[in-house]
Amino acid sequence: MPLLDILSGVGAFDLIERTSSTLRVQQVVQLSLAPAFLLAGIGAVMNVMTNRLIWVANKIERILNAGEDGDVKAMRAELPALEMRRNYAQRAVMFSTASALAISVVIVLLFVSAFVTTPLGTLVAATWVMCMGLLVAGLASFLMETRTAARRNRERIRERRAAAKS
Repeated sequence: MPLLDILSGVGAFDLIERTSSTLRVQQVVQLSLAPAFLLAGIGAVMNVMTNRLIWVANKIERILNAGEDGDVKAMRAELPALEMRRNYAQRAVMFSTASALAISVVIVLLFVSAFVTTPLGTLVAATWVMCMGLLVAGLASFLMETRTAARRNRERIRERRAAAKS
């Protein structure tokens, strides 16, 4: 019995008693499903972002490692647009990763708040808002990367048409 007295004095026994409620755990799991699905969605979008980042980085590497003939000079003209795309894609991945981390913190806070007496609602809400802000920043960066790619593609098409007319 002294062990129970020690645990009770520290508050651990009270915590164990509160976490033993299956209904409470079920409710917290249900509350955390929405953030968990959002986390999965961010992961899918990050996969696309990362693939684009890898493609751009590889293309920059190929151009920088190429020789000095006429085709390479034309390819090197694309470097500024590719660098811009790489920067946007890196930001998109960085902000999306930070958003995923914030969602994970929200899920942890939801579980912790169900079993401690300290009210954590404001912290959960602030973390959620931060998560959404980071996600918006990541998606905006991804939008800028795709717009830069589309704009450069249109420029190349115009250049080819102009060269064909000459």
